[in-house]
Amino acid sequence: MTVQDTPPRAAGGNRPGNKQGLLSVLGPGLITGASDDDPSGIATYSQAGAQFGFAISWTMLFSYPLMVAIQEISARIGRTTGRGIAGNIRRHYPNWMLQGIVLLVLAANTINIGADIGAMADAIRLLIGGPHLAYVVAIGAVSAALQIFVTYERYAVFLKWLTLALFAYYFGTVMVVRVPWGEAVRGLLIPTVSGDPAFWTTVVAILGTTISPYLFFWQASQEVEEVRADPAAQPLVKSPSQAAQAFDRIRLDTCIGMAFSNLVALAIIVTTAATLHAHGIVDIETSSQAASALRPVAGEFASTVFALGIIGTGLLAVPVLAGSAAYALAEARKWPDGLARKPRKAKAFYATIAAATLVGVLINFSPVSPIKALYWSAVINGVAAAPIMAMMMHMTANPKVMGKFRVHDGLRTVGWCATAVMAVAVVGMFVGMVR
Repeated sequence: MTVQDTPPRAAGGNRPGNKQGLLSVLGPGLITGASDDDPSGIATYSQAGAQFGFAISWTMLFSYPLMVAIQEISARIGRTTGRGIAGNIRRHYPNWMLQGIVLLVLAANTINIGADIGAMADAIRLLIGGPHLAYVVAIGAVSAALQIFVTYERYAVFLKWLTLALFAYYFGTVMVVRVPWGEAVRGLLIPTVSGDPAFWTTVVAILGTTISPYLFFWQASQEVEEVRADPAAQPLVKSPSQAAQAFDRIRLDTCIGMAFSNLVALAIIVTTAATLHAHGIVDIETSSQAASALRPVAGEFASTVFALGIIGTGLLAVPVLAGSAAYALAEARKWPDGLARKPRKAKAFYATIAAATLVGVLINFSPVSPIKALYWSAVINGVAAAPIMAMMMHMTANPKVMGKFRVHDGLRTVGWCATAVMAVAVVGMFVGMVR
């Protein structure tokens, strides 16, 4: 393929280093990776750093190749077929399987939305005071309005720049706290394993946070959106000549996006290990509690930056959670879908976004505690993740789905490893629940 034959960026055709620059190559993978560090994820990483210090850091290196593999596979399915995960399940697998998976995704995402909105409202109240529930309503309204009324092109750019801002927030926090870097590097590079059940529960929580079903659905569907946005682009099963550059772009985008995700998570672990753990504060339940606990041990600036990061991650994650739920349901029901469509052209799709966000808001008015909501969200995600990943791996070898673009052996092997790790993590989660 010559340079002149290269399709525009939305087709996934840009090569790294061309005149449009690296930022133009980044898209679904970058946004997906950043949305993984939502307020509930921040709470998980904060608890990990506070409880186990730098000894838990190695899990970020361990999870990175697994995240890259499964998210690249998700993107390839969307780019190759021109359909999202649920759309491909609907076409090639039993209906009962589709309906069960979509129901689990809807439930987990909606609960997670509620918990994230609550965490954002707590962070705002920590910074400026004021009524928690008023912030909950305002955040829900802004998140839904951005997806429904802002054009896809502008919205994608907004999410991309917000991702870069979040990176600066958490590394800004690391820069203002005193970190024993020798100890931090040892914790990252030399795995420490403990027989303490709490240690393995934390490892399971980290894996469940970094590898979540809503990320699979979102990245695959965003690849479909990017193709729809470019008249020159087509699914690879219809236009094989676009494949080489599309796969190059997907790999780079995903590797960088998951690196952003894990670097931010690592920054949170390092920050809380160097401050909270070092001062004997080992019990953190929410992201806002972590920000509040930082104030007396790391100073006002670190606490403020951490709280701002919670708000920023929520602004990124809530639309991704609502959007991935809407994609899953719309594809399962054969409704018109996509953020690139006008609301009047995809009424049910946008109604699902609004409904998921509204229910998330209402959860904060219920007697259900945010911690309980996150717990059940994690359980549902755990139940859904392994079978969805196994189904995706089956798709990658199915010529009826992928045509001539079945996933190669190396990526496929790592993908199955990720699936096995998640299955073990789910078993570990249920063992911990029984105990």
